[in-house]
Amino acid sequence: MKTVNHWIGGKTVEGASGNYGPVTDPATGEVTTQVALASAEEVDAAVKVAQEAFLSWGQSSLAARTKVLFAYRALLDANRDAIAELIVAEHGKVHSDALGEVARGLEIVELACGITTQLKGELSTSVSNRVDVSAIRQPLGVVAGITPFNFPAMVPMWMFPLAIACGNTFVLKPSEKDPSASVKLAELMTEAGLPAGVLNVVHGDKVAVDALLAHPGISAVSFVGSTPIARHIHTTASANGKRVQALGGAKNHMLVLPDADLDAAADAAVSAAYGSAGERCMAISAVVAVGSIADELVEKIRERAEKIKIGPGNDATSEMGPLITAAHRDKVASYVKGAADQGADVVLDGTGYTVDGYENGHWIGLSLLDNVKTDSDAYRDEIFGPVLCVLRTETYEEGVALINASPFGNGTAIFTRDGGAARRFQLEIQAGMVGVNVPIPVPVGYHSFGGWKDSLFGDHHIYGNDGIHFYTRGKVVTTRWPDPADAPVGVDLGFPRNH
Repeated sequence: MKTVNHWIGGKTVEGASGNYGPVTDPATGEVTTQVALASAEEVDAAVKVAQEAFLSWGQSSLAARTKVLFAYRALLDANRDAIAELIVAEHGKVHSDALGEVARGLEIVELACGITTQLKGELSTSVSNRVDVSAIRQPLGVVAGITPFNFPAMVPMWMFPLAIACGNTFVLKPSEKDPSASVKLAELMTEAGLPAGVLNVVHGDKVAVDALLAHPGISAVSFVGSTPIARHIHTTASANGKRVQALGGAKNHMLVLPDADLDAAADAAVSAAYGSAGERCMAISAVVAVGSIADELVEKIRERAEKIKIGPGNDATSEMGPLITAAHRDKVASYVKGAADQGADVVLDGTGYTVDGYENGHWIGLSLLDNVKTDSDAYRDEIFGPVLCVLRTETYEEGVALINASPFGNGTAIFTRDGGAARRFQLEIQAGMVGVNVPIPVPVGYHSFGGWKDSLFGDHHIYGNDGIHFYTRGKVVTTRWPDPADAPVGVDLGFPRNH
């Protein structure tokens, strides 16, 4: 059986703990690979390699860093299909979706290629007599990234390219459920000319995560995952003196006003709710229909959802693939089965779905729940699967109040033709990312990604300007150079005079 090992110091390092985890093809249910799970000692070894590499990389020129990043960008572009195939094999998403994931990760690599302008400092001359003040930003040291299964290439690329461009070295702990893409990304970085030890990949479970959170050699931790784990990451790493950005879960709403183009809204709801089998933190999982349009909107969503073709990711005709594990599939199904008991109308029931020839895969069909109540499990929890809840309100104000009452505040959208209503929504809604007639408002690479409330722990969003600030720290230098014509002024124990 194939084994995925660690990548430390620019080379493959076999696991030494003796512990391995299974990697499954979600389309077949077959265990195809095993992944080495690191011990605390193996994590420590990787951090020490990164610390040694930082001594030179942290002092390297911006020109040297961007040379590597431009070469890396070209290699990623040339290897898009190869990376996508790894994602399909271990995550299960369809090939076109996997290619889209790589493309979104490439955006951040391109941002990192322009780090020379992003790291420009500030200078104020003659703030006093021959006194200048400058502000610069410097790298932190060794930083760590802990990334989720749902985007095994994109989310790591949201982290390490910027961190490395800023002069840090990086230890990545990807999901053990689909680890191969992260190793491929690291191999390509080495091929691009990145010095050994600057980017390291250590696989593992909670043992490896806890070792990173406690390690004194780690200066900062980036995390994307569920809210309970994000809270734990933030609390634990902060208590150990680390800078933390921990992005948590979501329950993203789409508010549809009576004046909206209902065909466009239905298209958007189906795409945003069921794309990537709903396994994304920016999925629309709740549609809030305002006024009399609810019945028509639900019917339009149902008509479109019934036509989605579900199948293995390597089939070009498939539009949605399986879920990551059988256990997750069963958990998602439980929300659908319990919805009717909690007052919802089950318009579409995707449980029990199978694909001919792939009966052991982790399959589930599309589910649509109408008249969902805010106290039901299907609404309160992040299901992370192809389940769309529809809630109904009479007015815009009621819809906004419903959305703002959610403990999550990741992303949200409004569908309307009314510019005034859209403007109000942008200002009144309590979420970090807002779409106007855009169902999944993931920012482009030069803006930052992040939510509010229980969707983000820490002060910094990820990538964009926030990402650059997260991976650097500021320093202010005040300088006075004496004029050669000046005579010595002697000792003065008074307070420094600036005027």
